[in-house]
Amino acid sequence: MTTTNIHTLDHFTGTLLIPVFETSAQHLLPTEFHGVSVPSKVFYGKKDTVYLVEKYDCTHVFIGIGKAPDYKALGTIFRRISAKQKEVFAANTALVVPANCSAAQTEAMISGLYLGTYDLGHFKKNEKHPFLNEGFALQLFAKKDVAATAGKGIKIAKAQSETLRLVDSPPNVATPKYLANWATETGKQYGFKTEVLGREACREKGLDAFLAVGKGSQHEPQFIIMQYTSENANPKTKHVGLVGKGITFDTGGLNIKVAAMVHMKSDMAGGAAVLGAMQLIADLKLPVKVTAIVPACESAVDANSFLPSDVIGSYNGSTIEIIDTDAEGRLILADGLSYLIKNYKPEVVVDLATLTGSAVGTFGYECAALFSNNDEMVQKITQAGNEIGEKSWPLPLWDAYKPDIESDIADVKNWSGKPLAGAITAAKFLEYFTEDHKAWAHLDIAGVAFGDDEFAKSKHATAYGVHLLTKFIENL
Repeated sequence: MTTTNIHTLDHFTGTLLIPVFETSAQHLLPTEFHGVSVPSKVFYGKKDTVYLVEKYDCTHVFIGIGKAPDYKALGTIFRRISAKQKEVFAANTALVVPANCSAAQTEAMISGLYLGTYDLGHFKKNEKHPFLNEGFALQLFAKKDVAATAGKGIKIAKAQSETLRLVDSPPNVATPKYLANWATETGKQYGFKTEVLGREACREKGLDAFLAVGKGSQHEPQFIIMQYTSENANPKTKHVGLVGKGITFDTGGLNIKVAAMVHMKSDMAGGAAVLGAMQLIADLKLPVKVTAIVPACESAVDANSFLPSDVIGSYNGSTIEIIDTDAEGRLILADGLSYLIKNYKPEVVVDLATLTGSAVGTFGYECAALFSNNDEMVQKITQAGNEIGEKSWPLPLWDAYKPDIESDIADVKNWSGKPLAGAITAAKFLEYFTEDHKAWAHLDIAGVAFGDDEFAKSKHATAYGVHLLTKFIENL
């Protein structure tokens, strides 16, 4: 889907998408546009309402967006129209951009329309969405030039759609090698460099914690390193480091999961968010420098699987006592963080992971759990998330929780053994491997990366983190 600006609706035929801000149910004046009048008793712009009128060889789709819609609400409204009312779209489809729409609101509407083309039925025979037909261009009727805003909205939705596809793909498709190949090919297409370390290269470099998690799988672990440097990067721009958990399927290891294992293809959602963010950052050509690592492996069970009570090594030289093999995500992140910080020295570091059920127990499915040793980062991440509807909320990293990861036999242990403060002790474990970095943040996205909504019957991906990371980096 591309866009084109139009300056008149004279002689226009096709589908008109007309967003309407809410007025009042008792308002005496009708909604009028393009010679079509809709009585207020029938339609007055109330959020999530739609009214269709056929007139002048046009399908007029009046879309209620409420009084003061936020970014996420607008995106969802237009994704719903795009996904669930495909039959109304003609070869000629135009979006009317209200004069009082902000750039962010315009971006959200167009991004939502594109995101509505995503279909979870990857292995079904489905008809292509009208917006994806060759040569289709969404026409934009606006009093001001919104081409740049529209282009950005489409790029955001494209990166999110790719992330949705990665997370929703079954684990026999989205293997570690698949993610590595995706990163390599996408880097060539959009403009970032990719290096992939296989099992032997990881062993030579001492990525022992990462390798331990993947020992029981037939799929070779892939340590994916991506680097993007804009040609227009300001020398004063901060170097940002990203790490995303890439467990392509999580059985729990020998501490095998006893419930909801069917959803564990989603355990690479943090890694997928980092992959999608790299596509978006490069596609937008942001004037920044970003180094991203996705340690990708499968946590499976066989005779080679690591054991509870094992003591394993790690990239930074620390030893780790394994209390629970199902606390595996923090192990691969430990090596990812250590490797990133030691070899690339980013000034700002953010990691994302579907790490703990504790984060879900705390916040439900409303926001991610945020941990950071840097108040400015907390403020900027929460602000970026609030702007686009990908919310997070901080939890403490107090040293009072440090004894929960102390081990008698090794330098540190991977689980406290206590059924409490799980998200916090996991974050304390990661903090141990950040080498006292002064600007690090951890996002536990277990409750927001995969779930239920109106766009599919089964649980599915949300692409949380793709836009958040990009927005945060834009605002630095």
